[in-house]
Amino acid sequence: MINFDHRTISPITMPDFQNELHPYLKKYFGFDSFRDQQEEIITSVLKKKDCLVIMPTGGGKSICFQLPALLFKGTTLVISPLIALMKDQVDGLKANGIPADFFNSSQSAEEQQKILESVQEGKLKLLYVAPESLQGLSPILKEEYISCVAVDEAHCISSWGHDFRPSYQQLGFLKSTLPLTPVIALTATADKATRQDIMVQLKIPKAKQFLASFDRKNIALEVRPAHDRVSQILQFIKGRPNESGIIYCLSRKSTETLVEKFLDNGIKAAAYHAGLDFDSRNKVQENFIFDKTQIVCATIAFGMGIDKSNVRWVIHYNMPKNIEGYYQEIGRSGRDGLPAQALLFHSYGDVIQLQRFASGAANEEVQLAKLDRMKQFSEASTCRRKILLSYFGEFLGEDCGNCDVCKNPPQFFDGTIIAQKILSTIARLKEAEATGMVIDVLRGAQNAAVLDKNYQEIKTYGIGKDISWTDWQHYAIQLINQGFCEIAFHKNNVLQLTPYSKEVLFGKTRVMLSKPIKKEERLALEKEQKAKKPVSKNSLFERLGQLRFQISLEENIPAYLVFNDATLKEMEAERPTSEEELMEINGVGQRKLEVYGDLFIQEIKAFQAEKVKKKKKSHTYQETYELYKKGKSIEEIAELRNLKPTTIFSHLAKLYSDGKDVAIYEFVDKETIELVAKAKKALEAPEALKPYYEYFEEKLEYSTIRLALSVIEKEEIL
Repeated sequence: MINFDHRTISPITMPDFQNELHPYLKKYFGFDSFRDQQEEIITSVLKKKDCLVIMPTGGGKSICFQLPALLFKGTTLVISPLIALMKDQVDGLKANGIPADFFNSSQSAEEQQKILESVQEGKLKLLYVAPESLQGLSPILKEEYISCVAVDEAHCISSWGHDFRPSYQQLGFLKSTLPLTPVIALTATADKATRQDIMVQLKIPKAKQFLASFDRKNIALEVRPAHDRVSQILQFIKGRPNESGIIYCLSRKSTETLVEKFLDNGIKAAAYHAGLDFDSRNKVQENFIFDKTQIVCATIAFGMGIDKSNVRWVIHYNMPKNIEGYYQEIGRSGRDGLPAQALLFHSYGDVIQLQRFASGAANEEVQLAKLDRMKQFSEASTCRRKILLSYFGEFLGEDCGNCDVCKNPPQFFDGTIIAQKILSTIARLKEAEATGMVIDVLRGAQNAAVLDKNYQEIKTYGIGKDISWTDWQHYAIQLINQGFCEIAFHKNNVLQLTPYSKEVLFGKTRVMLSKPIKKEERLALEKEQKAKKPVSKNSLFERLGQLRFQISLEENIPAYLVFNDATLKEMEAERPTSEEELMEINGVGQRKLEVYGDLFIQEIKAFQAEKVKKKKKSHTYQETYELYKKGKSIEEIAELRNLKPTTIFSHLAKLYSDGKDVAIYEFVDKETIELVAKAKKALEAPEALKPYYEYFEEKLEYSTIRLALSVIEKEEIL
């Protein structure tokens, strides 16, 4: 008969937890080893110590509280800033076989009450909630129910942080209410002032701080001048068909304009900004997560908390206001560890606009200082990753080799004469014109703006006709960066001389300038880099990706929650053809092996059968069969073969289907088979096991379902 008792994850007693960390990591998350500092953080949390974790996006922050949640007796409460993004986290946990839910204002009173009861009955391991909804959890905010509090995106609590949210400032009451419960605060970016503020406001002044490396080596960094951005972006996207990406813009209008351009070019894209209603934003996000939309053009709110691991690139259409925001946003690409790209377009127009945004703010001085650091990064002529990491207090000894400066170092030349022409023109225009007019005069432009002011009479008019407008802009920016002239933002952005200008004008100082990279050179470089990465059509990776997509549609979950790209890449490389071999792949845990294992193994075998035949390995099913025929029990076979009993049951199901002499009714009764047959008919015979599992409200084991299906298929029961 079917056992309808709920499956639960048994808590581990404190002395034993250290021995369970690696088995739990593999079973529920599919990883064989911890990443940098994860094990130390988890151990600290399990010892009920408060922690502050600064770890880059994609660095594995979530496991630092999700794994301890499995080992603690009660529920771990997770504070997350955006209601719309909690479902993504919860779906991922459920896909790994972890009982989790979220609590928010969109739920009915009955749904909320059921969640509270689940916590009180010890059925939930993790509960996600936004700060605004905490009041509704008052019945369970007791130490008998809450084992740990995790504050995600903790930088939101600090006015020093780049994404301050007032609702986070009430969270200090949690430590007062639950004084013996460990609090773990996590964020991808926080400078020293922000870290201190987080600890003070959360009332965890003695929290142990963990600062992981900020170096995301797999993300290639690139900055380009903002000339003809739309054409450059279209060219970029066409070279990366079917890859998911995010484009960040400063204005809603920019997001919508870009989307129109993409749709006209047959590219699936959508805009995401605060002007859309909740349902519309939610739909855009959902379509992106489910790979139905390739590109999202968004203002900065988009992406926080999304675990979509296969975002391959992030473009900044406008310059971000600070390095913290830039770093967090580019971190939404390449979360699976595979190569990703971050492309930033830089213009002085963006700098001016961001300065206006900061003007009059309570922390105007801080905002302007951070903007200046962002500008320095954008205009750098040395390794960009070194600059990025140094901002967070991390030293990189050698150039990274994975940024545009390292790949194509700038060529410098003696640009003193060019500098003198620019500075002389600024002086002759009486320091009353912006960069554009200075360049127009140098190039001898005959537009109304020049002629109306009689600037054609100026001595330097037309002396730079041989240099293009964009090249003159490139040189002018370098002179500004080197301090030989400056923009007077308070005087309509006019160019003015500095005390160092005379040194250049009178030939006392030499000026070295870098040559601008021509469009043709950049395209040639991109072509060369693409040539090094030949794309194989009808590859195993593509086949597995198609299978993953079909499963995701059938189960209504994002494709990357089935397996991420890195796991599929490893499957492609290793070609596992048995459950034991599949379990060796990173990202394959026990739950996913049970649910998806057979489908992926069959796909790999089918692919290999179509290609060059390889030497067959000894069949694992035969070994199980021989032990079974010797009268060994399931438990004995599992122990002798160092496999899980569920794997042995799957072997017996396969052996029975293949006509081997297996007394199948010893393991599954006729009543259960009849119930599964009815489910198969009602569900229209799905290939995956999960629909059956959910049909029986998670009360029938996967192994039992598999055994019943083997009988149904062989005996053609319907």
